[in-house]
Amino acid sequence: MNLTKSNNMVSICIPTYNGEAFLQEALNSVLAQTYKNIEVIISDDASTDNTLEIAKSFKGFVDFPVTIISHKPNGIGANWNNCIKNANGSFIKFLFQDDILYPDCISEMIATFEENSELGLVSCKRDLIIEGEVNSNVMEWIDKFKNLQNQFETIDNVTIIDKNFFSEEYFLIGNNNKIGEPTVVMFRKEIVKDVGYFDEKLKQNLDYVFYYRLLKKHQIAIIKKPLAAFRIHENQATNINRKKNITDYKEYKKILYKEFLPLLHPSQKKKLVNTYSIKAKIKHQLLFIIKRICRKY
Repeated sequence: MNLTKSNNMVSICIPTYNGEAFLQEALNSVLAQTYKNIEVIISDDASTDNTLEIAKSFKGFVDFPVTIISHKPNGIGANWNNCIKNANGSFIKFLFQDDILYPDCISEMIATFEENSELGLVSCKRDLIIEGEVNSNVMEWIDKFKNLQNQFETIDNVTIIDKNFFSEEYFLIGNNNKIGEPTVVMFRKEIVKDVGYFDEKLKQNLDYVFYYRLLKKHQIAIIKKPLAAFRIHENQATNINRKKNITDYKEYKKILYKEFLPLLHPSQKKKLVNTYSIKAKIKHQLLFIIKRICRKY
């Protein structure tokens, strides 16, 4: 059922890399959307499996625009941004190759945008699809990340947050990502003009750094019901990056210090200042020098 009044085009952006295992299921969920004014942008990071064949077959089957771009590998952020740069819609809806959208996902998100012109991004809850063995690592992940938006639990169907959220003490407690994975969000394409693209220097946390830069200037809505499903398996990018020790959480704290400090809770400000200010750096250097001198005697 189409729940919306408007008929703005939505660009469903699917960045891919060796995604043959679950891509068809993701594309089937696009086909099942009740909101029909859509296009699909598939940006492929030099896959070596059948990803492009699956994408081309899908393009030949559907009656809405599908753009397929294959390029040299440039990394996660560049691939995400390439989707946006090739999108023609008023709204950007990411869908990762392993995940699925429920049929009313886009309709309900567009309807939420229609109710509030101040919104820059809409997010939602998501279900989990667990592939393979449920071992201790999987259980640990589920316990930690199963409900990223738990601090927004209210009786309302939709929760609206703005930049005042940064002043809450719990903003920097628990999971850093309090909005959700890209598969569960949709944002207005025009906000990229004043927020910028995803930060291509980052590998792990480029999604929520983008969300928080957006939240400084625009409101975010979180829909209480799950409208998508996020798949957990050994070969997803987050697990691969973790195994390779590719983390940029320290860089995230530096970004908070440089860009968000005036907005933060006093206790969080103090922690960041004590770590990243020029005074703190000089203090750390002096302590290091003193320790080296003491070791000689």
